[in-house]
Amino acid sequence: MASNHSAGGASHGSTKSYMVGFILSVILTVIPFGLVMFQSMSKAAILTIVLVFAVVQVLVHLVCFLHLDRSSEQRWNVIAGIFSFIIIALLVGLSLWIMFSVHHFMLAK
Repeated sequence: MASNHSAGGASHGSTKSYMVGFILSVILTVIPFGLVMFQSMSKAAILTIVLVFAVVQVLVHLVCFLHLDRSSEQRWNVIAGIFSFIIIALLVGLSLWIMFSVHHFMLAK
């Protein structure tokens, strides 16, 4: 039974989009790595740059490799991704809040 991947499904992307994604990913990895290795700035500036590059790299992966865009076919995937991000942020944030609160109250005795 042969399957046709293009019938009714999203496109798998072109070689150009994969190459652009790969090159951007390498650049977005090498620059923060170099900043951390050679420490030419303050630690706060390096941390900020690394975090910004990490967010940009996630966006590059979503667009170039997972082919998420603003089209109507991708709307539910984007909504599911946003929902997952919110749930993960709540779980991590509230867990850290609970741990810091317990630590604070344990030291208060």
